[in-house]
Amino acid sequence: MAMPINTVRDGLRAGPPPPKQGEPSLPLCLGSTTLQLQYSISSLGFSTSLVKIKSLHSGCLHQLLSNPFTIETLDLQQGKQQQKSLRGKNSENDDGREAAEAMAKDAKRNDLILRSSGSVNVDGSNNFASVFSKRGRKGVNQDCAIVWEEFGCQADMLFCGIFDGHGPWGHFVAKKVRESMPSSLLCNWQQTLAQASLDPDSDLESDKKHQRFHIWKHSYLKTCAAVDHELEQQRKIDSFYSGTTALTIVRQGDLIYVANIGDSRAVLATTSDDGDLVPVQLTVDFKPNLPQEAERIIQCKGRVFCLHDEPGVHRVWLPDEESPGLAMSRAFGDYCIKDYGLISVPEVTQRHITSRDQFVVLATDGVWDVVSNQEAIRIVSSTPDKAKTAKRLVEFAVQAWKKKRKGIAVDDISAICLFFHSSPLE
Repeated sequence: MAMPINTVRDGLRAGPPPPKQGEPSLPLCLGSTTLQLQYSISSLGFSTSLVKIKSLHSGCLHQLLSNPFTIETLDLQQGKQQQKSLRGKNSENDDGREAAEAMAKDAKRNDLILRSSGSVNVDGSNNFASVFSKRGRKGVNQDCAIVWEEFGCQADMLFCGIFDGHGPWGHFVAKKVRESMPSSLLCNWQQTLAQASLDPDSDLESDKKHQRFHIWKHSYLKTCAAVDHELEQQRKIDSFYSGTTALTIVRQGDLIYVANIGDSRAVLATTSDDGDLVPVQLTVDFKPNLPQEAERIIQCKGRVFCLHDEPGVHRVWLPDEESPGLAMSRAFGDYCIKDYGLISVPEVTQRHITSRDQFVVLATDGVWDVVSNQEAIRIVSSTPDKAKTAKRLVEFAVQAWKKKRKGIAVDDISAICLFFHSSPLE
């Protein structure tokens, strides 16, 4: 039976009634057994080739070392079928995951993780993160965010992410993905890194950089497939007509790895040759009308079109029903449409951070619907107090929304401003 379409909730039209809200270079696992393994990973950017692996159970280590490392590639024209294949290959390492979750709890106790509006600045770190989220006029705030300094006990690593839920259970889905994704990524990265080997004949720095990128890409692909599969199995969260976007960044030294699912956006502020601060968009807004996305959806028998009362807003629909009307082409959850072209495969990219690169803004579509990339970096760079940059950007977007979209309820609006250097903005 066709679902009603008289309700719009953060990019999703229709759905069931909403619920009531109520030290080591490679720290793999935590536990009592310590083994030392020799790997040639110094050229991957680590200070030592001697890796100490702590394991809760011997089975964790056995599973870690038994599978050869391969680089998975996904044809996005067949994202649905390829992701199912990836899911099948991903055997979850419970011990490694528990260890990663234990690291997260320890990081939270040490004030290294922020999951609410505020700021993070760890002594000795060049990173400074400002986070702010504001509920819109559509009900409960379905946006959420996370910043994790010293990600995986690595002094030079940081993880941050922003998640935009949609649908009746969207706020639960977004928080669940925020909870599970960092630990799953950390576990997969550790496993992939331990299994990786470099070409001994390769001395080029570009080759090493390329290898590190593929380790992170492989880890992200495994993670997103696993997280989406786990979400589908959740009994306490109904994700059939609900889902979330996910935009995350890992900073490792002078490199950042960006993974995007959905229509949130990351924009870098960098200094041009003439000294001006200019924006560089690091991600693609995965909307259903993008040619590559639309082609995949149509091949999977889904439909893409705008409603008469929403010109220019393309949505994904089931073959024979005016449901669910999803305003993005990639998301976690939304299993009602997963067989018809929606995928949760991330686009993963990397960028080398130089002294010219000042900060990156991660924000949900509530910002980018009414604020340009140039406006966003101008607002952030002109705010004297870094801790207040995300709040100022969000408040600017709220006012812009009221001016540019009169009569339309303000969306939930959230942003993370991640500064790369400890020196103040000029």
